[in-house]
This record gives sequence, structure tokens and C-alpha cells, in this order.
Amino acid sequence: MTDWTSRLAELRIELPAVAAPVAAYVPAVRTGNLVYTSGQLPFIDGELQLTGKVGGAVGADFAKIAARTCALNALAAIDALVGLDSVVRIVKVVGFVASAEGFTGQPGVINGASELFGEVFGDAGVHARSAVGVSELPLNAPVEVEVIVEVR
Repeated sequence: MTDWTSRLAELRIELPAVAAPVAAYVPAVRTGNLVYTSGQLPFIDGELQLTGKVGGAVGADFAKIAARTCALNALAAIDALVGLDSVVRIVKVVGFVASAEGFTGQPGVINGASELFGEVFGDAGVHARSAVGVSELPLNAPVEVEVIVEVR
């Protein structure tokens, strides 16, 4: 069994509290050996880190940091459900970027999440991914990330 919790400590990364759902859903569910997270917004201590469209009011560099925050929130949901040390690998990441007209840098924004998974999980963090530009996200969030992980 891999000790991902120790790896987080090595990296000086603390998981946040699980973000409270903003509608009728749960943060994560397990079916068989997979955990699916709900879309995670860039909440820090219950507040959105920033709002607005990427390529407009929100710069791509700030959105990338927000995507990392979303990924941390996803890890918190996984940890609360099954324990982070039960993760075998990150299978798939789906990132949604609220995009201003003409913005096409969605992959670079979602790299904020992908790079975090690489830092924490190494080869087990290599995943399939989609980075999608959308016109609006809940609560005017600039980015949302959902994750599928394989667990023991």
C-alpha cells in the first residue's frame, strides 16, 4: 500500500476540509474499485478563491492556481470517502473552464490540476483528461474539476 498521506506531508501540502455541496449531490461516490468526485470548485475555507471568466476578468495563471485548488478539494473528498492511501491511480480528470470569447488556453489552465496529481502520485498520477471551455460555471467560478480514481 502506498503512503500518499506521507507524500503530501513531504510536499508540505495540507488537504482542506471537504467542500460542502452547493446543491443536491455528495462530494464523491465509490462504485467497485472506482471513486468519482463531483465537480469541485476553487473553494478555500468555504469561499470561492476567485470568480469570472478566464481570458477576461481572470488571467490564465490565476485560473491554473484555481484548478490546483479544485484538485486539492477533489483529493479531500476522496480522502474523506475511502482514505487517500487507498488510491491506486488517477484515472481521468475532467476540467471545465469558464472562458471569455476567444480564450483557447483551457489545457494550460487544467494543467494546474494535472501537475498537482503528478507531484503527489508520480507515475500513478498520469491520467486521461478533458479540458473543456464553457460559457458559465456555478457561482461564477472560473474553473471546475472532477476526478475518477482507482482504489484498492
